[in-house]
Amino acid sequence: MTQPAHLEQARFNMIEQQIRPWEVLDPAVLALLSVVKREEFVPLAHKALAFVDMELPLPGGQCMLAPKVEARLLQELNVQPHEKVLEIGAGSGYMAALLAHRAQRVITLEINPELARLARTNLQQAGIRNVEVREADGAKDVAVDGPVDVILLSGSVAEVPQPLLNQLKVGGRLAAIVGYDPVMRATIVTRGGETAFHAIQPWDTVAPRLQNFPEPSRFNF
Repeated sequence: MTQPAHLEQARFNMIEQQIRPWEVLDPAVLALLSVVKREEFVPLAHKALAFVDMELPLPGGQCMLAPKVEARLLQELNVQPHEKVLEIGAGSGYMAALLAHRAQRVITLEINPELARLARTNLQQAGIRNVEVREADGAKDVAVDGPVDVILLSGSVAEVPQPLLNQLKVGGRLAAIVGYDPVMRATIVTRGGETAFHAIQPWDTVAPRLQNFPEPSRFNF
């Protein structure tokens, strides 16, 4: 279905004025942002803000990450067509939809029942068939039918739990936003071997917390 011209102009402006200047330059990622219609995953009350450089409220006190953060995380992960992806924090299903276009299969965990239903509905209406939305606590229920190639935490954590890293295949990558407000860093961890993990922190941002992940003390005595 042809989209109204004003929507396509707003989408173009989002990509060219917000996302590309944020060092998202992978042509496949930029093209995907035109294919997956972000406005179809935004709650009705906020559809007018679908392309604005901000987090958008979701039911249950959750939110969609800003478009440039979503796009850069997608670029960092470099998902391949044969790979299985685990997302923690389905939200409205938008990030799972982006991942689904790159991956063979996506499993996305959502702790909030209302959001899990919303994500399923949005993905079905978008015609995306290779995503499974599971109502589960991603801080605890991380066993997902064997190891995965890619893990994305769609929110921030104080630190990445080792049991989650252990779900990665050798060569697999995890992306998360790690730290404490006002200083958090995008963290990309690659599993190099059975006990070998290598992390880089290429850029700074801030994102809301994922629920129930541990909050270690920030003070050392």
